[in-house]
Amino acid sequence: MSTSRLLLILAAMALALGQMTHAENPLPDPDGKPADLSQPVQVFILLGQSNMLGFGKIKGEEGSLEHAVKEKGLYPYLIDDEGQWTVRRDVRNVRVMGSGTGGMRRFNNEWMTINGKIGPEIGIGHHLGEALDAPVLVLKSCIGNRALGWDLLPPGSEGFEFTDSKGTTWVHPGYKGSPERWEKGSVPEKITWYAGMQYDGDIARAKKVLEELDAHYPGATHYEVAGFFWWQGDRDRRSEALSSRYEQNLVHLITQLRKDFNAPEAKFVCGSLGQTEKGATDGGGKILDAMLAVDGNSDKYPAFHNNVASVYTHPLCKGGDSGGHYGGHAETYMNVGEAMGQAMVRLLQAK
Repeated sequence: MSTSRLLLILAAMALALGQMTHAENPLPDPDGKPADLSQPVQVFILLGQSNMLGFGKIKGEEGSLEHAVKEKGLYPYLIDDEGQWTVRRDVRNVRVMGSGTGGMRRFNNEWMTINGKIGPEIGIGHHLGEALDAPVLVLKSCIGNRALGWDLLPPGSEGFEFTDSKGTTWVHPGYKGSPERWEKGSVPEKITWYAGMQYDGDIARAKKVLEELDAHYPGATHYEVAGFFWWQGDRDRRSEALSSRYEQNLVHLITQLRKDFNAPEAKFVCGSLGQTEKGATDGGGKILDAMLAVDGNSDKYPAFHNNVASVYTHPLCKGGDSGGHYGGHAETYMNVGEAMGQAMVRLLQAK
């Protein structure tokens, strides 16, 4: 082991001893070995909006991944003895994106490593790769500035009415309804966008990747959808109506995703908005309360016990908020990704 490598490890150990850290178990360096392709690829689908997209910067001073790893000794499994980014050859990282039901662009199709701005997929992928012997495909399909209560509304969702603080009652459509809302008693004028249009597009693009499995996980012939990750809520928090409806929509989202991918046993992990603290009563607080309610340990939804987990991300974030992409602070995206990955591993191991 090189001297520089040893110093990084010692720095990380000192940090861990000096204060509580987000990581429950430090990860070893990836061994560089491929996974056993006789087993089905375990697919984990990452959905949401700009939080999930990821804007963590790689190069620079404080706030960059390079600074966190090489100066602060964090996430030592990300670099090798020569100071180069490690590569996991048992975890495939794929990201696709499109607006609504439009075309699909591929942004990543590679073994898990550091390449461009990062999101939570790095921490997620490393924890899953370490925990599972089977090959892992981390598949991200999302775009920014989308609401669960409108753009990402799942099939089967019903419309509702909401009276705002000014006393005006608005009608919000169910799945495939249009426009986003209209005043009760008025005649709605449809627009080209409909409720759930981004959901339909994100799911179709994820399925397209899986239809072309060998092109995204070389040598693979079969797969199973093992889990979903959800980091979203910024746009919903800005609406009285949508934030008040978030819990109901989230419950339906979990059920519908499992149905759409024919994966009734798939686990589900969601992460809260980083700026929102427990006890908040604004739109962000309503979304946090909704996420904590669906956690399998809350006992509010017995069917979610041991298969749904919520991660409270406020203690993991390094400032900023979801609307400003947390200032691009790489540690925020790494911390949240690690915590969400650990949560998924616990669900996969639960009896």
